[in-house]
Amino acid sequence: MPERENEVRYRFKAQRPQRSGRTAAVTSLPARAELPRITRLMALAIKLEDLLREAAIDGMELARRGRVSRPRITQILNLLHLAPDIQERLLWLPPLGPGREVLSETTLRQLSAEPDWEQQRQRFEQLLSRRPALGTGCGPQK
Repeated sequence: MPERENEVRYRFKAQRPQRSGRTAAVTSLPARAELPRITRLMALAIKLEDLLREAAIDGMELARRGRVSRPRITQILNLLHLAPDIQERLLWLPPLGPGREVLSETTLRQLSAEPDWEQQRQRFEQLLSRRPALGTGCGPQK
């Protein structure tokens, strides 16, 4: 039976913070705004890399513990091939309102296959220019 503390969890759904008796500070974010999925995946890639390095386990063991396939672990870890400044920007992306996210994991995995970081940066900027700002809505335009 696997030890609970060594299991890797792949839960991306944000948990609601506990409300205290005090009134919450006013923010400009919508009540349902979450971090973009790619932000959570980038953080997971960094965590998995740390587990591989520190726990002396391989990708197959990570896949078993996380109950995903070995290729899925590889896909997530491939995000680490992005230029360091792109990785940092992904970690600090602001939440979006409802709608489809422009920065998809598939697009960024393709970007990570580009070995030239300068080319990655140029393509990343093009992707970001298509990303709607918070509150502008990202649904289909009529």
